[in-house]
Amino acid sequence: MIRYLLERAWVDGQVRDDVLVEIADGRFTRVEAGSTAVSSATARRLAGLTLPGLANTHSHAFHRALRGRTQAGRGTFWTWREQMYAVAGRLDPDSYYALARATYAEMVAAGYTSVGEFHYLHHQPDGVPYADPNAMGRALLAAARDAGIRITLLDTLYLSSGFGAAPEGVQRRFSDGTAGAWQERVAALAGDDQSVIGVAAHSVRAVPADDLGAFRPHVEAGRPVHVHLSEQVQENDDCLAAHGVTPTRLIADHGLLGPTTSAVHATHLTHDDIRLLGESHTYASFCPTTERDLGDGIGPSQALAAAGARLTLGSDSHAVIDGFEEMRALEMDERLARQARGQWTASELLDAASSTGQASLGFPDAGAIAVGQRADLVTLDTTSSRTAGTGAGAHTAVFAATSADVRHVVSDGQVVFEGDHGAVGRALATAIERVWS
Repeated sequence: MIRYLLERAWVDGQVRDDVLVEIADGRFTRVEAGSTAVSSATARRLAGLTLPGLANTHSHAFHRALRGRTQAGRGTFWTWREQMYAVAGRLDPDSYYALARATYAEMVAAGYTSVGEFHYLHHQPDGVPYADPNAMGRALLAAARDAGIRITLLDTLYLSSGFGAAPEGVQRRFSDGTAGAWQERVAALAGDDQSVIGVAAHSVRAVPADDLGAFRPHVEAGRPVHVHLSEQVQENDDCLAAHGVTPTRLIADHGLLGPTTSAVHATHLTHDDIRLLGESHTYASFCPTTERDLGDGIGPSQALAAAGARLTLGSDSHAVIDGFEEMRALEMDERLARQARGQWTASELLDAASSTGQASLGFPDAGAIAVGQRADLVTLDTTSSRTAGTGAGAHTAVFAATSADVRHVVSDGQVVFEGDHGAVGRALATAIERVWS
């Protein structure tokens, strides 16, 4: 049994003092606030503010190699995409493992204990499968395991360069040729206690409408199903031209919406789109730091939540890997859009980043410091130049802290990070240099 005495911890929706937690077999077996009589000889004391583990609900691990290289000059999402494709053409299973492991280690050091990896980089550069058709996916699973983070591998169907056009260039790596071949390959993957195998439709651009029905059995089985949705106005315009409906209406008509589906970005929506997502209780995975980096726009997070959708947060292209900044950005973007403050409370944002996000990835038993839950703990320094004097409450985590304030991370009862952010940076530098050289 492992015992921690948490100086302050977010438990049952509020910050409590002197919280004793006991852990056995990776789960909390005791959570008790006000335990002032516990000695350091029987429990390890974690000073600062401790939170449940955060969930990064949308990641493309290989995009981490783009940080600092795509921000110069002008351009659009579509010009950025060409730079992203340049990286996608360079990777093999070994270099992908190294980059993903370093990227996942950065996530762990930022307080993430689960990641949803939207995986479409499947085959060799010419589109021919590796000897093991799932070599790239298995590299991601191994990278997550070795970095100490749970993973939901969202194996992605990608068949078209845009509304029926054949894949071009590096896109050949993404395509299995047919939905049937994709299903056969995915069936060879198996999850375990630390990993979930989910599925994703890349977008209505990349999956022909006739193939969207391949996802209906996964939705009905309660499997995590993700899809990029209405990130760009051009996507909406092209979908209307091709099908006469919005992307949301198109996937709704093919049975993709539901309580285990996540609509990623959900930025440019009509009132009817919002209603469809809300009534189906679909998750909406917002990625504010990427959406602002790419100039995507500000999604209607409050309207979606009011309609019944559930908000989660991801770091997507990894322009930033910082769950606290994602939470903060969601509120700040709403302030800009509405010209009013206080759209989201700190507790609501913490829920989105932890318990709701974990559930969306297929880990409903994570994201809370409570008996029976997976034993994830993220401890913040409350005396840094960012957090000092802020009260060490929920607002400290959401509106003051950054990933640099994370000092200690426990995932499934195991210590996976103890404050050496420098080592994380060195591993990233080595892995990214390998990609570009």
